Amino acid sequence: MPRSPMAPPRSFLWSRRVFLTLLTGFVLLPVYVMVSSSLKPLQDVSGKFRWWPSGLTIRPYIDIWSTVPLAKYFMNSLIVAGAATVCSVVIAVFAGYAVSRYDFPGKRVFTVTVLSTQMFPGILFLLPLFLLYVNIGNATGIALFGSRGGLILTYLTFSLPFSIWMLIGYFDSVPRDLDEAALVDGCGPLGALLRVVVPAAIPGIVAVAVYAFMTAWGEVLFASVMTNDTTRTLAIGLQGYSTQNEVYWNQIMAASLVVSVPVVAGFLLLQRYLVTGLTAGAVK
Repeated sequence: MPRSPMAPPRSFLWSRRVFLTLLTGFVLLPVYVMVSSSLKPLQDVSGKFRWWPSGLTIRPYIDIWSTVPLAKYFMNSLIVAGAATVCSVVIAVFAGYAVSRYDFPGKRVFTVTVLSTQMFPGILFLLPLFLLYVNIGNATGIALFGSRGGLILTYLTFSLPFSIWMLIGYFDSVPRDLDEAALVDGCGPLGALLRVVVPAAIPGIVAVAVYAFMTAWGEVLFASVMTNDTTRTLAIGLQGYSTQNEVYWNQIMAASLVVSVPVVAGFLLLQRYLVTGLTAGAVK
């Protein structure tokens, strides 16, 4: 069949295929190395690298639970990331809706301040938060340092500003007629938010929840300082597979794959909401 005059040249099509093939291989190569290394005996991983294991074994997936208390670290990460996500979503929904729908003194200053917090590196807050938690513990007896609650508050300082800023833009894209219709039907401001606006803003809320969860799930810097042996999270607990005498590379790979399952599964399940939430607030 004759080619359309608007069709791209064949050289472009082949170049695109080659580029996408190379890009796919570049992305999947580390995943293959992790999977293959997690199925090798330790001596095979520590020796000369082979593309195909000489002998397959699932022993690393069994040993990861006994070499370090991985189940405890997994539960700590799940509690901390889950609580930080819920708090971020709840606070950001109310704050974003208030900024989007109401005028109040200092509104512009508030929005600029919330956005400007994203310009500071996280390490800048490490020492102030450490001293603040220690002094609060000494003065009141409330143990924030080394506790899950203190780590949750720490993660809120990063996820909450971005969550508020993102939901402000998304609520701006939701027609105000929905609020007015709900008020006419007898709902109060809180009822209009929970019954009408929130269901319409589900994609944006899901995007905020995924961002907050992933931020808390893989954070290393603050978790390495603000936790102890009891409250240690996965990001720090994986270091336990490296001892003074030996590094259990196959168990590290196996544990990394296991702890990635919740994030990957959640991303795949919520992918359509995530894409919609990240883009809808940018278009009026």
